[in-house]
This record gives sequence, C-alpha cells and structure tokens, in this order.
Amino acid sequence: MTGARPLIVSDCDEVLLHMVSHFRDWLAERHDIEFRMDTASFADALRHRGTGAAVAGDEIWRLLGLFFDHEMHRQHPVAGAVAAMNTLSRHADVVILTNLVDARREHRAQQLAAHGIRARVFTNQGPKGPALAGIIAEYRPSFTIFIDDLAQHHRSVKELLPEVTTLHLCAEALVAPHIPCAHRAGHADARIDTWDEALPWLLERLGVATPAPHKETT
Repeated sequence: MTGARPLIVSDCDEVLLHMVSHFRDWLAERHDIEFRMDTASFADALRHRGTGAAVAGDEIWRLLGLFFDHEMHRQHPVAGAVAAMNTLSRHADVVILTNLVDARREHRAQQLAAHGIRARVFTNQGPKGPALAGIIAEYRPSFTIFIDDLAQHHRSVKELLPEVTTLHLCAEALVAPHIPCAHRAGHADARIDTWDEALPWLLERLGVATPAPHKETT
C-alpha cells in the first residue's frame, strides 16, 4: 500500500448499521428477554421477562454470538451512512474495523456490500488501538481518521496513536444518551451522532469543500 491518500477507519455497529435495536427485537421474539438500556452498562440492560433477573454475562455473550451468526440480515443502515461512506471513499481509503471474531469477517464484508458499502473489513477483539496501529503500518496514510461508537476504543487509540483524528459517533438512540462521551473525556476530537453533521466535519478534515446549499432563483 502507498501513503498517497488519507485513511478513514470506521466501526460498523451503531455507526454504519443499527444493531442494538434489532438485537432487542430478536431477544423479545425468541428468548423472552427484555432489553432496556437505562445506564451505561450493557450487561444490566438484559432481563428475563418472567423473573426480572439479569441475564448472566456468559449468556449475554452466547446470545450475541447467536445474533451475529444467524440474524445479521436484520440489520439496516444508519441514516446517511451509505452515502457518506461512498462520498468519503472518493477522497480517502476507507476500511472497517469491527469487533467480531475473525470467522465472521467475510460475512460482515458481504453484509456491508449488500447495503452498498464496499470496503475492506478488519476484525478485532478487545481494545482497537493495537489493531489500528497495524492497519496504519500497512496503509502508511498521509493521516488517519478513526470513527467508533464506544469511548473505550477512542481511549485505546489516543493512548497509542495520539496523532490520529478521532470522531465519536453513536447513531443508535437506544444507546447514545447512556454511553460515556469520548470527546468529553478528551479522547475524541468531536462527538457527532448523525451522518448529516458528521460528513461535513469529516470532509473538512480531508480538505474537501462542501457544496453550499442550493438557492432557488426567481
């Protein structure tokens, strides 16, 4: 790879595709589990309907695995995400860094392509800073922008790669009000939760002028 272009590295779930809302619906339909996120704790959001008891941590991971193995067809794009990714790809290399096990990499790539996002997919488990460092070493970009919905990944990136520009974007209304804000913590350069606002911000960092609003003439 050459370093002729900037690099944009984006997460997928709740950034490009909705996940939690579909996971919630599936849990209710198939497992009689209620998902209600009232705090920043994902683990506390899952409750057995019959008893109100919290779903055990190991069981949550098992259910997430089942969802990604069999229910990814439910996921639909975040408003504006597909158009934004295709616009950005004209000015930068765009890749996806998603926290799924490696066996699901091809499925995720096919899923995104079916929605109109054709981008190379990298899978990862755990903090994303080391994975991003590996991607940067391969692409050798002029500069890098990292987009993710979770504050811990922004912290991981900024601690290891402080030169990377980071955008905290969480487009899922069920989650966005409750998660820690990476921008407020000093680990993201901005917090923007809609692509209508995020795309101009990103294009500005790429040095691309955004068109002025069209005005009707009489």
